[in-house]
Formats: sequence, C-alpha cells, structure tokens
Amino acid sequence: MPVVFANVLQPLIDLTESIMVFIHDHVVASWGLSIIGLTIIVRVVLLPLTLRQFKSMQALQRLQPEIKALQAKYKDDKQRLNQEMMKFYQENKVNPLGSCLPLAAQLPVFISLFYMLRTDLKHDICPGIDKYAASVHKSVSNVTCSQFSQAHGGAARGDWSFGFIPDLTAKATGAVLVTLIVLYVGSQLASSLLMTVSADKSQRRMMIALPLIFVAFVINFPAGLLVYWITTNVWTIVQQYIVRKTVGPIRPPATGAAATATAGGDGGGGGSGPLSGLTRALRPGAGAGEGNGAAGKGDEEGDGTAEKAKREEAPPPPPRKKKKARSGRRR
Repeated sequence: MPVVFANVLQPLIDLTESIMVFIHDHVVASWGLSIIGLTIIVRVVLLPLTLRQFKSMQALQRLQPEIKALQAKYKDDKQRLNQEMMKFYQENKVNPLGSCLPLAAQLPVFISLFYMLRTDLKHDICPGIDKYAASVHKSVSNVTCSQFSQAHGGAARGDWSFGFIPDLTAKATGAVLVTLIVLYVGSQLASSLLMTVSADKSQRRMMIALPLIFVAFVINFPAGLLVYWITTNVWTIVQQYIVRKTVGPIRPPATGAAATATAGGDGGGGGSGPLSGLTRALRPGAGAGEGNGAAGKGDEEGDGTAEKAKREEAPPPPPRKKKKARSGRRR
C-alpha cells in the first residue's frame, strides 16, 4: 500500500494503536486478545449502522416488486432508469447503499491494523526491533518479531504469539495458514449467507464466491489481521441472531404461486384469482341475473326433490313377462 495512504490514515492508526496498548496493559496481557478486544469495540461502535443496514435491507426487500417493474419498464433506457430509481428511493426514503455502511466503516480500521502490525505496533510488541532492523539494513516492516527474537538467541521473548499462531506480525505458513484460512472461509461464508438470507440466487452466489476470491490476498496478510477478520465474522453471526430478535426477520414479498394461492384463499369458494371469472362463467346457472341464481337454483332443487319423492311413493308398473323374456333373448 502506498505511503501516502498510510499518512492519511495515521490519526486512525494512532488511535487504534492506543486502544490496543490500553487493552494489553490494563485488561489482558495478550496482543492476540487485544486484537479481539479492538474488534469488539469497533463492532459495538458500528452497531447503530448495522441496525440501519438491516432496516434498509428490509425496506428494499419489500419494494422489490416495484423495483422490478421499473427495471422492466425502462430496460431500454438506462439513463431514464437511473433517474426513476433515484426518484423512487427518495420517495420511499430508502438508501440503497445502507447495506454497505458497516463494511465501508470497517475498512479504515482494517487498513489501520494492517499498518500497525507491519510497523507501529511492532515497537510495542517487540521493543528494540527498530535497532535490529537498522543493524541488518532493513525497514521495520520487513522484519518480524520472530526474526528479532532468533537474532538475540531467544532472549528477546514477547507475547507476539497467540494460541497456535507463532507470530501475529508475520505471514502465517504451513498448518497455521491452512487452519486460519479454513476458519476465515467458514466464518465468512456463514456470516454472508445469514446477511443475504432473502437475496436472490445471483447475489447469494456472489457472496459465496467472495471469500474464496479473497483467499489469494489474505494469505499475504499478517496473521494478526486474519484474527481480526475471523473475530468480526463471528461477531456478525452472533449479531444477526440478536438483530433478528430485535428488528425481525427479512421476509421476501409473496410472489408467483404463493401470491395466487393467497388470492384464491381470500376469495373463499368462488375465489378472486385470475381463473375465478372463467369458473363463474362456466358454472351451471351462471350468466345474466346471477344474483337471482341462488333462488332459481333453490326452486329447481325443490321441484326435483318433490318429483323424486312422488316417484318413490308411486308403485312400480306391473312387469310384462313377454316383453321381458323377449328382451332377454335378444341380449
């Protein structure tokens, strides 16, 4: 990353470094746990944006039928479509970029932590590393705490290791890298699928593919940065459960067969769906004066019942034996 970019973010780098040093010196004497503590603080601060993101996703999901109608109407005029979409979002007070706010707000912290682990924080994690880097004619960013410790015969020990990670400031290798990649991809997939539970198939496929694409980049990051990313993914998974309990789940609008079934169910026996008119037209007794059909049908049923009763009461006619016998022989 360019040095100019690091200079722009230097105030944020200093702030996040101060937070991590405070956590390490006054809460937990572990730089790995300090990274996890920084992650939790960042996510708590971003919680209002996360709630806004969830509500924005709910609103966009409810407005999907109208959005698709606009896209179909102006599919041949992209400029007019963009104008109508912006107008539509303004009228409905929906920010289409609201779902990206938490991620956009986390990126500066992520980049700051990247620079901290490469340079600034190494002075706190590995005191004296700057003198060692100068003695070997390298910059601090090109020297790891493990190399510094080996150069001093293991005398310069520190807590730059965390769990199965030997050095938070260095790139992971071997089994450590494989374990971190599995944890990263698994947590990222779980959090992405929970965030896009009501999205269409193309969006879900994209969210599934992104963690696999990012693997090519994260393998070159310091191991501490992967600890931050895995922690924020786990936080997102837990947060989704809490937010759903608070705000409610995102429910996609009823479409297709579900909407037709709902319409038919609301109409009762006659129904109010698209086939209900045809059904009424083909029903016996329908047509002009259908309002009187119930009465007419009742009279017909009444007459039919009376005739049936008379037939049952009248004695059957005497059988004619000749005719019966002749009829049987023909058969």
